[in-house]
Amino acid sequence: MLKQQFQLKLLQKLSPQQIQLMKLIQLPTQAFEQRIKQEIEENPALSSEKEAEENDNSEYDDLGGESNETEDFDIDAYLSDDEIPSYKLQTNNYSSDDDEHRIPYAGGISFHQSLENQLHTYTLSNEHLLIAEFLVGSIDESGYIRRELIDLVDDLAFTQNLFTTEENIALVLTSVVQKLEPVGVGARNLKECLTLQLKAKDPTKSVSLASTILENSFDPFVNKHYKKLLEKHHLSEDDLKQAIREIEKLNPKPGGGFSNNNKHTQQIVPDFTISINEGALELTLNSRNAPELHISREYNNMLKGYQESKQKNKAQKDAVLFIKQKLDAAKWFIDAIKQRQQTLYVTMYEIMQQQQEYFISGDERKLKPMILKDIADKIEMDISTVSRVANSKYVSTPYGTKLIKEFFSESMKNDQGEDISTKEIKKILENIIIVEDKKKPLTDDKLVAKLKEKGYLIARRTVAKYREQLDIPVARLRKQL
Repeated sequence: MLKQQFQLKLLQKLSPQQIQLMKLIQLPTQAFEQRIKQEIEENPALSSEKEAEENDNSEYDDLGGESNETEDFDIDAYLSDDEIPSYKLQTNNYSSDDDEHRIPYAGGISFHQSLENQLHTYTLSNEHLLIAEFLVGSIDESGYIRRELIDLVDDLAFTQNLFTTEENIALVLTSVVQKLEPVGVGARNLKECLTLQLKAKDPTKSVSLASTILENSFDPFVNKHYKKLLEKHHLSEDDLKQAIREIEKLNPKPGGGFSNNNKHTQQIVPDFTISINEGALELTLNSRNAPELHISREYNNMLKGYQESKQKNKAQKDAVLFIKQKLDAAKWFIDAIKQRQQTLYVTMYEIMQQQQEYFISGDERKLKPMILKDIADKIEMDISTVSRVANSKYVSTPYGTKLIKEFFSESMKNDQGEDISTKEIKKILENIIIVEDKKKPLTDDKLVAKLKEKGYLIARRTVAKYREQLDIPVARLRKQL
């Protein structure tokens, strides 16, 4: 049985223009510049070239609605010599004296190409060469082979139609692949990687001792059970220190350095600059290399030609409709850039005001507790908008280039009942650990007591969380001889 019923719903939907604006706001400077180039390429009505003529009276006005018929809009409105100034339909994002700095980079072969080239210096049978090439292809960017040999046997059978044994693969691995540069490449785990590097060194007393420790006492070494190492190997503290120094010189990721050298360095371009002028903070929005945008005069001339034409056929009407759509898109894009700049500046200015003491002093202990909602309420914008600005933007300050989201933190109360930033607590915790006795590092319980002495009542689990966020290991792993 069919039933009909009316149902009213109140839905809030973002327009396509609003969605695109949010995406523009989220882009950092370099990605924003690429987005502008893409829009210019896709929309011929948008131009970045400076007009030779000074007269900009041919700018068009927006009619508001979209139509599928050319009769539904007035071309005169697009071509009117009204009072709309040209600066409202263009945006200049750069200064004439701005320099475009590009960092050159050197091309080079990849990590795996280097290994393959080294293979060709060996005299190998066809079978062993095929196995060696397959092993090199299985090495990850850190320089390790993470898979079991039995899995490689199966892969060789299925992909290369080569039937071999684990013993044969192990032979090629140890006699060929693990002899390649950089030393330690082709290892199956950290222990093997470090051991390979030690074997390549001159066999001094400390190197030999380091090899013995890794081969026979790897777990106690990793867990810094130094007392066990001293007793098991009958060592003096000085001998153990020398062996540890040898191990600390080794590279736990032999492939990492090579691969990183061949990647294009990602340069951080600050989106804002905060400077101090006579004790007052000044904020500028970085708009380097963003071109001047305006509506293409050629497209306006096309509309003029249609207006002056006495015969208007369907092809001409379709062309005019296409031109109208492109002009609307170009005008919206220019307006969206203006809104983006305004949103970024207003948001960062309020952040600067909230954290004024920090930006003047550079002392991270001066950072106030601040959450996204605090800024959103001040500038009367949505929290999601503030989040888009903070998560992907950088600001250049007298104390270095900072990610904006680093200025946000939750608050806690000290023993005086004052609100303090969690960043301040983390900084104090870090300083306590820096000056601790490394022979007897402070446990989390002792760190709690130290913070309490300074007026910060923090639970043990919170101290552990902050320590992990600072990438500081537990006391046992901070121990030194």
